[in-house]
Amino acid sequence: MPNALDLAPLWLSLQLAGVSTLLLLLLATPLAWWLANTRWRGRAIIEAIVALPLVLPPTVLGFYLLLMLGPHGALGGPWLQLTDSTLAFSFSGLVIASVLYSLPFVVQPLQNAFEGLDRRSLEAAWCLRASPRDAFFSVALPLAMRGYLTAAVLGFTHTLGEFGVVLMVGGNIPGETRVISIAIYDHVETLDYASAHWLASILLIFTFIVLLVVYTLNRHARVRVL
Repeated sequence: MPNALDLAPLWLSLQLAGVSTLLLLLLATPLAWWLANTRWRGRAIIEAIVALPLVLPPTVLGFYLLLMLGPHGALGGPWLQLTDSTLAFSFSGLVIASVLYSLPFVVQPLQNAFEGLDRRSLEAAWCLRASPRDAFFSVALPLAMRGYLTAAVLGFTHTLGEFGVVLMVGGNIPGETRVISIAIYDHVETLDYASAHWLASILLIFTFIVLLVVYTLNRHARVRVL
């Protein structure tokens, strides 16, 4: 192991992934529920917009996010006036970019989970005069827990591995925007392969363990249902 390996980018990445995943679950839940239940003919338009980060090059998305979060952007301008600080090249800007970039990885599993619900359970709750809100929290939410687990893990791990978007929006500011993917790139650029190897190995092992736990839990859940 190289001497004095800087683990600050790892902790910053974990913080970014944790905050982004929490916000993603809060934002994606009503959106996924609406997409799973709406009969609006234009639903495909919203689904296509949500899925854009899956096919757009990260630099393209990062470029437009940089314009939006910059001091003259739609979000960056009002933010600068209110807080006297910029969203671009800040941790807050990284959170916004990460939420938008990882949105399809959370919305789609939740939408699939909601579409696969047993409608009879919801209808029974409605027959018992449960409000739509009560039916969602008491019936739909517990039945969709596997979807939430998958969505949370995909959103978290995808945020950990971000590179192009975070580089465009956040740059490389130590302690502020220098996440683990940027740190690995820096070590490779300076031919410090030992440090790059250790950081990459940590990220690889951590991600593998998280995915292994999720697949194991989902497999056990399927066995219990059968």
